[in-house]
Amino acid sequence: MKERLVVIPTYNEIENIEAIIRKVFGLADSFDVLIVDDGSPDGTAQRVRDLQSEFPTNASERRLHLLERRGKLGLGTAYIDGFKWALSRGYQYLFEMDADFSHNPEDLIKLYRACATEKPNRADVAVGSRYIKGVNVVNWPMGRVLMSYFAGVYVRFVTGMSIMDPTAGFVCYRAEVLEVILHNPIKFVGYAFQIEMKFTCWKYGFRIAEVPIIFTDRTRGVSKMSSKIFKEAVFGVLQMKISSFFRHYIPRKEAVLTATSAEPVDAV
Repeated sequence: MKERLVVIPTYNEIENIEAIIRKVFGLADSFDVLIVDDGSPDGTAQRVRDLQSEFPTNASERRLHLLERRGKLGLGTAYIDGFKWALSRGYQYLFEMDADFSHNPEDLIKLYRACATEKPNRADVAVGSRYIKGVNVVNWPMGRVLMSYFAGVYVRFVTGMSIMDPTAGFVCYRAEVLEVILHNPIKFVGYAFQIEMKFTCWKYGFRIAEVPIIFTDRTRGVSKMSSKIFKEAVFGVLQMKISSFFRHYIPRKEAVLTATSAEPVDAV
């Protein structure tokens, strides 16, 4: 059974992509990988294609998949397209992770175990958290650390969630969670996407666990952070909270029973 898939969005990650793929495939536990590339002009997608024949699960199936999109369509839509592709193929645990080694691939195992343990302790969503045990960030300037930390304070104040790292981009979802929350559109595409996903899971009553990780800023390639993305997060949280007053969230058990799987997306 196809169990675990890591979705990695890319744009101009030629310096990191081969190393991150090899690191994931070198883990003690087995993970498949889906690269969602937004037309990287630096040849990222071609490098993935070159690697595909090297990592089959068996004679007829690949472990490394590639979904190519035309142009920069946003981080949020990249993950959503990747999740829909994975759900249509029966994956049970779906992960989101950056390509630049800011997330340690070895922590995928910790996130998986948080969602795969026996009830009642099993999480529906496991968040790789930078702030659940102090501040675990390496190589960020102090200004950015403070901005990130207090963004979490702001989100908790506005939404009422208790998640310490609501903007985290290193997450494991159980498939049934995504089948529910993707039944309705996710509006945001930048940092606010990460907040909206967690907020929606929380509103549906899914169990969210935070797993401590150490976040290390990229050493290769260029950060995709921009003032536009930051503003979306600041004002998007208010908009998201106000919109939630006019939306009915079905309790999780009913939601799982009534949700329908998303339409498949073609990938190679």
